[in-house]
Amino acid sequence: MCDKHAANVPCTADGLQGSRRRRVWELSHACHCPLVGVGLPLGGLRKLVEKVTGGKVLHDDYDIHVGTVSECALRTPVADAVQKELERRYAQHVQRFRAAKTTEQVEAMWDAAVAAGDVAGAFWAGLSHPRCTTALEEKMCRDIHMVQHQAGACARADINKFNAVVADNARLEREVARLQERCNALGLEKAQESERLENQLRAARAATIARDGDVQALRAELARLQASVPDLESRERLAERVAQMEAREQALRVQLAELKAVRTPAPAPEADVAAPAPIQVAPVATPVRLENRSVLCVGGRSSSVPIYRNMIERVGAQFAHHDGGLEDSSSQLDASLAAADLVICQTGCISHSAYWRVKDHCKRHGKRCVFVDNPSVSSLVRGLQEASTEDQPG
Repeated sequence: MCDKHAANVPCTADGLQGSRRRRVWELSHACHCPLVGVGLPLGGLRKLVEKVTGGKVLHDDYDIHVGTVSECALRTPVADAVQKELERRYAQHVQRFRAAKTTEQVEAMWDAAVAAGDVAGAFWAGLSHPRCTTALEEKMCRDIHMVQHQAGACARADINKFNAVVADNARLEREVARLQERCNALGLEKAQESERLENQLRAARAATIARDGDVQALRAELARLQASVPDLESRERLAERVAQMEAREQALRVQLAELKAVRTPAPAPEADVAAPAPIQVAPVATPVRLENRSVLCVGGRSSSVPIYRNMIERVGAQFAHHDGGLEDSSSQLDASLAAADLVICQTGCISHSAYWRVKDHCKRHGKRCVFVDNPSVSSLVRGLQEASTEDQPG
């Protein structure tokens, strides 16, 4: 061993050409501070010192760092512990640096590590390499010094970014809290609205059930009332028949008033005015008897109505007349048709609408209808004879 080693002074490759790697206490004192500061995290360094001293260290991080740097100047229990921890922690870096056989190769590997930002393990592997000279050691210490400055600047920048991120995160948390509160309020509002609609739906269903029950009850009551009234349908038909008869009576009253007005002679303005000739009624060729029958004559000339009436009443029937839609209303025609037993339709003197009304009514009700195409008295006589003949038993 050289004199430097005997005096516990760091020895470099300038005086030692062997292959043994240097220990922590064999490095120059200027290397200890950056090596301990960069190579060992503060938390790990505190645990290491507490393990060596066998108790809890109450000093702060700076005092522990300074004390460890002082202990590394000599081979002490703390220096041995630091040596073992560096070897364990950076075994891969040490193994990689073993490939360097010259100082230049060691320096090249160190420069590459600085460029890559991986300086902690490379700093220990380079300083402890047997080919690390005093000049390379100083260069590595200068480089690590500048790296620490850059790291500090980056740390400050990172702290600023971190603080900005923290502030932005706080703002976002407040925004999220506000939105969450809004969502909770909306959710509560929707839940209340849903409950209200559900209550309305239940009420509507209950009302529907109650209404259905009322309908069933009313139907049962109607059935009971219908069963309690015998021959209800017959009574309804009779009521309809009464209404028809009342309509017929009204029509007959109107016709009677009209006939009275027609048959009342107007006063003669002068004495020498001749009296009107009596109405001549053609005799009926064959006996025609229509006792207690109601005969409706639809159409014909208005001047012939008294003759029609006289002729029909002579054969024992009741006379009714409708002009076929010229002046009389269609409602009067329906009432007259309903009241008639026999209909004589003079097709030449009625409207198309009245013709089809008469034909449809007689067909639907099975009522006898005689169609004559000439409004003359002889045609009416032939119609009465035809109706009388068809009523005779064969």
